[in-house]
Amino acid sequence: MNEIIKEQEIENIVGVILDDFDGGKNIDRIDIYNKPDKSKVQDLVKNLFRIIYPGYFRDRSYKIYNPKNSFAVIIEDIFYHLSKEVYLALDYCRKRGTMSDEQRKQESYRICKNFFNRIPKIREYIETDLLATYDGDPAAGCFEEIILAYPGLMAITVYRIAHELYLQDVPVLPRLMTEYAHSKTGIDIHPGATIDKYFFIDHGTGIVIGETAVIGKNVKIYQGVTIGALSTRGGQKLSGKKRHPTICDNVTIYANASILGGDTVIGENAVIGGSAFITRSIDPNTRVSMKNLEMEYRTEGNERKSEELAPGEEWYYMI
Repeated sequence: MNEIIKEQEIENIVGVILDDFDGGKNIDRIDIYNKPDKSKVQDLVKNLFRIIYPGYFRDRSYKIYNPKNSFAVIIEDIFYHLSKEVYLALDYCRKRGTMSDEQRKQESYRICKNFFNRIPKIREYIETDLLATYDGDPAAGCFEEIILAYPGLMAITVYRIAHELYLQDVPVLPRLMTEYAHSKTGIDIHPGATIDKYFFIDHGTGIVIGETAVIGKNVKIYQGVTIGALSTRGGQKLSGKKRHPTICDNVTIYANASILGGDTVIGENAVIGGSAFITRSIDPNTRVSMKNLEMEYRTEGNERKSEELAPGEEWYYMI
């Protein structure tokens, strides 16, 4: 094909797409420099890990002779860059309405000041999560292994950081943070969830915890667990309403269990067996388990045998 014709065709294609950008769609926002930067938010999370876990996640590109001086520089740097991202995000905050440029600057500074004052509290909660993980997992060799290698603690840490920004009505950024953790760990915790101390996620992949979920102290959950909404067919009309369950203190939820609904309360000390599907409240001190399941075996001679679990026998899927 003639090169001139090819060039004209490409120009026509480009023109069609550029014209479509002016169609008034919600996805048409060409002003790329005045909105939060996903990669910069991820960098902020990584740098926040350096002050949540001092000494575990340091920048190895330079030598450190005075660690406290180094951390002072890191904290100031994170404050500056977080304030910039909050400033950009405030443009999307429906709760605050329209703000002037100066108001956004003042508000972003106030939010960051409050956030950094809360870091000791964040670290206090994460310390309990670390202790719960070590106490709850016999495979954990040491605290260092958990901090550096366990996806559950990573997801919880990012959630606790994002939750503090969520509580200050910062739009977009908290979700970008927890979705970064989701992409790395397979654990999806909405920053709006309320989670108390000593929270332990074992294995973790496939866990979903919804925005209005409330989780008490000393709760332990395994891979594949969903703490979700019973129905979202109401769409935006359900925004702000309690859609997700309440999990009380000292509850254990085994793999692939689904607990759904804003009115569902799992009472203290309850144990929820693997693959259970729960849409109503469970009394305290109750053990919920699958029963009367039939397992099938085939011998080398292709002889088939089946075995039914005894009624009431607990059936937990765990590793």
